[in-house]
Amino acid sequence: MAHAQPKHATSESSIRALDIKAARRADYVAFLSRHPFATDAHELGFVTGVREDCRLQTDHLRNVDVPLGMLDNDFHRPDLERYLETFRTYEPEIGVIGDAPTPEAAYRFVDAARELKLAYPEATLIIVPKCREAIGIIRDAEVPGTPLVLGYSMGYSDVLAEDFSEVADWRGQRVHLLGASPPKQWAVIQQLTQPTLAGDPPADIIGLDWNGAHKVAYNGESWSRDGWQRADHLSIRRTVRKSLREMRAYWEDRGVWPTTSTSRERNGPAVREPDDAVWAATGGDIDEPDPLSGPDEWETHVDYDDDETYPIEHAIVVTYEDGRTLAYRSQTERDYVEYYEGL
Repeated sequence: MAHAQPKHATSESSIRALDIKAARRADYVAFLSRHPFATDAHELGFVTGVREDCRLQTDHLRNVDVPLGMLDNDFHRPDLERYLETFRTYEPEIGVIGDAPTPEAAYRFVDAARELKLAYPEATLIIVPKCREAIGIIRDAEVPGTPLVLGYSMGYSDVLAEDFSEVADWRGQRVHLLGASPPKQWAVIQQLTQPTLAGDPPADIIGLDWNGAHKVAYNGESWSRDGWQRADHLSIRRTVRKSLREMRAYWEDRGVWPTTSTSRERNGPAVREPDDAVWAATGGDIDEPDPLSGPDEWETHVDYDDDETYPIEHAIVVTYEDGRTLAYRSQTERDYVEYYEGL
């Protein structure tokens, strides 16, 4: 005769399952790139950002504003003072302060993180250990606000996490996965969170990032849940956007995509839209080429055959006191309409 399973056993099993599910749920998934790829990633809910020696490259677009949510460091040419100055300038939500190949470097980065935490206690600050001793130094660091996060090096880093550590070293820690494709990251997430015979606590997967979809797009391939796919028929922008959609779906299927508000929900869209999808001066569709030339021939106009840019991204979008939001192709058009409409 079969015996009923004790209630406490079922309860403990459920708790473990919930713990693992929560541990695998990231707070954010980041995609560090430039416009137009960062613009599309932001619209899909990814956290956008740059390496601290780069820019988002949207200064030349009048109607694009991509939030800098994550600031990475240039680990090939590290400069801690430059990084700290850039962090204070842009005040990102997430920062990868540096890579620690020695215990001395780990202590130096912990001191820098402690300094930043005094001004930004809720910032997610990541230090990437590149030696086993650094893991404990970062883990045990006392800082104001939220604890520090361990960066798990993957991708094309010169020293990978698996080169100097064991899985057990990362269990029970707050972890961000740096680089590598989604299937490789998922394999690591499972290793760091699945139940063990020793009862090790799961790692808390705080976040992850990967920019490979951007780089491989130039080779005519997009990433999908079924592997890499030929994308010769698509533009580079559409290829990356297709990969980003697949990446989000992949993480949603596995319970990794965050359920909290995304950067887009917190900061609004990267491209500001007018009330009506028309140009105020002509009434033409903002997404379609205007057969009539603009009033200022000397200005640079949008190349409608170039899929890497859209007319609305170059537009001047203005909200007026009467509540209307209008779009203009140029400053000349804006001056003309505002003068005759008395705006």
